[in-house]
Amino acid sequence: MDATATLLYAGLLLASLLYLAAVLRRRNGNLPPGPTGLPLVGSLPSLDPQLHAYFARLAGRYGPIFSIRLGSKLGVVVTSPSLAREVLRDQDLLFSSRDVPDAARSISYGGGQNIVWNPVGPTWRLLRRVCVREMLGPAGLDNVRALRDREFRATLRHLHAQAAAGAPVDVGAQMFLTTMNVITGTLWGGNIGDEAQRAAVGKEFRHLVAEITEMLGAPNVSDFFPALARFDLQGIRRKSDVLKERFNQMFARIIEQRVKAEQAGGEPPAQDFLEYMLRLEKEGGDGKAAFTMTNVKALLMDMVVGGTETTSNTVEWAMAELMRRPPLLAKVRKELDAVVGRDAVVEESHLPRLQYLNAVVKETLRLHPALPLMVPHCPDADATVAGYRVPAGSRVFVNVWAIMRDPEVWKGPGGVRPGALPARRRRRRRRAEAGLHRERHGATLPFGSGAFDWELPAGARLDLEEKFAIVMKKATPLVARADAEAVQA
Repeated sequence: MDATATLLYAGLLLASLLYLAAVLRRRNGNLPPGPTGLPLVGSLPSLDPQLHAYFARLAGRYGPIFSIRLGSKLGVVVTSPSLAREVLRDQDLLFSSRDVPDAARSISYGGGQNIVWNPVGPTWRLLRRVCVREMLGPAGLDNVRALRDREFRATLRHLHAQAAAGAPVDVGAQMFLTTMNVITGTLWGGNIGDEAQRAAVGKEFRHLVAEITEMLGAPNVSDFFPALARFDLQGIRRKSDVLKERFNQMFARIIEQRVKAEQAGGEPPAQDFLEYMLRLEKEGGDGKAAFTMTNVKALLMDMVVGGTETTSNTVEWAMAELMRRPPLLAKVRKELDAVVGRDAVVEESHLPRLQYLNAVVKETLRLHPALPLMVPHCPDADATVAGYRVPAGSRVFVNVWAIMRDPEVWKGPGGVRPGALPARRRRRRRRAEAGLHRERHGATLPFGSGAFDWELPAGARLDLEEKFAIVMKKATPLVARADAEAVQA
């Protein structure tokens, strides 16, 4: 027998032994059921790019909790409201850590400086308090009400101009720009320059955010085989470092401009989110955790990357679903006419009375959750879910997309039905209409929770095909034309 044949037989024997070891490990370790996969690579060769739908199909075969080997990493996928509640609420501290992807570790300044990837502890609590109390609290939101109104009216003027010219509108791109301007204005106010300069900064951020979300969603050998991470075989970390440096330069310019303005005297600095963080950075933190300039930049990154595409994509999905179902769009317009009137502009004070529109938004989040698999969790120690062992360090996915479409929970789960309730809770309709899809139902987890006539350009086709990434996108951008007579500038 020559050397080549010997090596071949040895390779086949080794592969067989590894396969047998994987089967025995699953049986003896009380892991959730799931595909055995191939030696070394596990189920990587069979992964579908539409990962949320692929996991849903596996759940139909193996049950509401299953395990899947992805390279040297073990994944555990949860696909039922009760098990999601067990992971996210009943054992939330145990599952509160994250398995940080290599690209995210680079982009987020090491993974321990921001909220998303930081484990629960003094630093995480400080960062969360900074955001919730100063930026997202009632006082912080009231401080930038005028800014939101300005950007909303600027968008209406743009739509009016496009409609008058008969030009189509890229709905997702326009909503991204509006959202970006609101978020960046909330973060550092209107002190960056004039409107043209703000637009230039917003455009630059848009390209960066698109590149970053694409990088975070790209399959990476370093994540499947952590032992190979130092080699960066696909160059994803190098590309991520470049993107982070571009953000660094933009943040540095903004912060330097603010510091120089403060040192020059004159008008007192704006009491915006950036000013608060710079003051906290000078103080060094809250006495329990340090707060550095790296934390400042990491939080700015969180807000810009996490708050833009998620919002603009949801608006685009809602518009696409309504245009596909004209009777529902007619109901939305009828409600707007009754509450706002055709000669007035929608104000924030109208929103509590726009109950049908609110139901449309919630139904959109049900069908098209911004993060279909959420941000994966990682238990710090071995845990037990549904009687199965979930090993420490495994990557735990909560398939929100599948839970939202579960026919055992939702009646007619595949179509848009504003006001729809979980099948088990229909008797509580009145209570649910006041707060549709509240977290206590356990079936809706969207994050963790002027009337226009629109038509497609001639020859265009409306589709609702999804493009999976860390943020769910519409595969084909929605481009539509607004009716000039229906737009109030």
